[in-house]
Amino acid sequence: MKAFKETDRIILREIELSDAPAMFEMDSDPEVHKYLGKQPIQTINETIENIEYIRQQYLDHGIGRWAVEDKHLNQFVGWSGLKFRPDEVNGYVNYVEVGYRFLKRFWGKGYATESAIQSIDYAFEELKLNCVYAMANKDNSGSRNTLLKAGLKNTGQFNYENIDCDWFEITLEDWQKKV
Repeated sequence: MKAFKETDRIILREIELSDAPAMFEMDSDPEVHKYLGKQPIQTINETIENIEYIRQQYLDHGIGRWAVEDKHLNQFVGWSGLKFRPDEVNGYVNYVEVGYRFLKRFWGKGYATESAIQSIDYAFEELKLNCVYAMANKDNSGSRNTLLKAGLKNTGQFNYENIDCDWFEITLEDWQKKV
């Protein structure tokens, strides 16, 4: 298991096939997918395909979504991390975004903010990026608040796949002021 970041409470580590049951529980929950613009997955095989896709991102780009494991519970609680986006979104292409998703029973416990901050730290400290981006459905106040608490700025709205979204950014300069 390769760990990328660690706090007193969580470890951000590579997602492994052993995470499939918990990821399936998370990604088959309609409430988890409410603001994602896609349907919950239906089979564990879809979860395994997603894990294989994420693990390929590690090989192709050196980054990807990471499992968030609660050290005290010794349990997968969700995923968070960085993703290289080669596709055009909101006028940007070939950029790195921060994102997260958690099992519903772990919502509202600070995991998203804590893991997003650690992911952003990794982007600037290890990857030497100049900016990290994110987007959230404009109606998803929880995710929008998480991104703001993690230090990103809301720079405006745009439409992504027929969904009105807010666009967020944090620059290296703004991050350095925080730390």
